[in-house]
Amino acid sequence: MVIEVDGRLVGRVTLGRIEWGAERGGTLGYWVSKDDAGQGIAPTAVVLMCEYAFGQGLHRIEVAIRPENSASLAVARKLDLREEGMRQSYLYIDGGWKDHRVFAATASERRSGEWWTGARGQVSD
Repeated sequence: MVIEVDGRLVGRVTLGRIEWGAERGGTLGYWVSKDDAGQGIAPTAVVLMCEYAFGQGLHRIEVAIRPENSASLAVARKLDLREEGMRQSYLYIDGGWKDHRVFAATASERRSGEWWTGARGQVSD
């Protein structure tokens, strides 16, 4: 899905590698333009995509973040995503295999705080 602000394309959020059956999970990715970063766009997009996916029956969403990507790590912290560890040489990016820190959320976990719900400030079960 594209992310627009005032009719301008400012980013994208995707949910891929969706597996049904016993796993019922997917991998979430996103980007926001440098000019629009720091305005809460990324956390809002991540929450809305997760809530949509959980509503469609997925149980688990993973987010893999390069260790040097401080902006995305800040998003994971804001959303209190559970860190699960490091995947060595996980994705081939910019001419080489890059490590990624993996974060996750499940539909059965309690998510609280201003970001989780789509209607900020409430708690979703």
